Amino acid sequence: MRQYRFLRPLKTSWQSHVRGLGALSRQTTTAKPSGDISSVFPSLSGIPSAPLPLRFADLKARLIHGHEDGVRESWIRLLSELRQETETIRAIGSEVVPEISFADFEDVGKRATFKDQLQKRGVAIIREVVAENEALEWKEMVKNHVRNNPSTKGFPPANPAVYELYWTPSQILARGHPNVLKTQAFLMSHWHSANKSALISTANPTTYADRLRIRQPGDAGFALGPHIDAGSCERWEENGYGRGNVYKDIFHGVWEKHDPWESSCRLPVVADLYNGAGACSMFRMFQGWLSMSETGPGEGTLMVNPLLGKATAYFLLRPFFTSKRSSAETSASAFLDSDNWTMEAEPTPVLQGAVPSNCQELNDVLHPHLQLDITMVHIPTVRPGDYVAWHCDTIHAVDKAHAGTTDSSVMYIPACPLTEANARYLVRQREAFSE
Repeated sequence: MRQYRFLRPLKTSWQSHVRGLGALSRQTTTAKPSGDISSVFPSLSGIPSAPLPLRFADLKARLIHGHEDGVRESWIRLLSELRQETETIRAIGSEVVPEISFADFEDVGKRATFKDQLQKRGVAIIREVVAENEALEWKEMVKNHVRNNPSTKGFPPANPAVYELYWTPSQILARGHPNVLKTQAFLMSHWHSANKSALISTANPTTYADRLRIRQPGDAGFALGPHIDAGSCERWEENGYGRGNVYKDIFHGVWEKHDPWESSCRLPVVADLYNGAGACSMFRMFQGWLSMSETGPGEGTLMVNPLLGKATAYFLLRPFFTSKRSSAETSASAFLDSDNWTMEAEPTPVLQGAVPSNCQELNDVLHPHLQLDITMVHIPTVRPGDYVAWHCDTIHAVDKAHAGTTDSSVMYIPACPLTEANARYLVRQREAFSE
């Protein structure tokens, strides 16, 4: 049988090291305020966002200091690449999303093709991870739990689509299912570590207790726009993602060298500097969910932006540039042309779509070159037992409305490696569960 190439299998010394993290976790962690899924989305909460403090202007100046010319030139290259990629996505739509069956993990040819597309697009479907009848049974168990516990909280409050449920029997069974664990390890094996001594194991998935969704036909309340989880301002901040220099190449004008699949640089990252309600402090290589329904495009499902590296470079560089003429003063194509964009004469504190303690939100006004109306594509139709995963830097969204005729249901189950920080989180998660 072909062996997967996983990073740092768990060893006894690792286990001993992990056991010693409990006390440290209790000493260094501040409890988060309570909230629901809207707590990390300014567009859902309805709470106006205050302007960022002036220190962010100084931060932006430091990030590109000495590389200003290179960043200008890289911006021009990036806009050209984005135009080409947009036309590709316009032509093929959802077909851009790669997929592989759970039964084909050992097929060398299919795996190689899948790897190339996954690493380019940052999103994938794994078919038939769990038997369809088993996934449907789990959904019925959840529905029974909600009926028997009418005080169960969710969002939107009046007609929940996403429930504040984390430890129902269905979720515990799904997270611990051997096929789900194997799928998570398979997906995480596509990452690599430049530091061979880094304390990280992709062969040992760790459990992050997340919510679940049962979205009914006609729902338009659970309308998450394009966003990226795991922090917003932190991606620019030196004591956030800067701790691992995750995006250094982008800020130095060589975005082509940025490797979104290198894991060791992300180990020191602090993605939740502001201890936001509902914000995630665990390193999730992939966000993901297990389907509990047959759901197609437009039926309350996931949408993704399959540009990964280029989209990441764009939203990170966007705060350094401004248009010479507004979209109201010229044609759409002329507005997007690189000749219409120039680097800020003096840095401002603006980070488009970034609000402390919230996720990174994106839209056509703030991020026009992404042409989100074209590049946000639906996940192809899924059936109960299929697993959908997307890279932690991937822009994603949810259908604004559920136009289908049956529920759109998933259990959110991300793929998380074993790291020191994740081990500390497991300790806190265990204690929270015990309470």
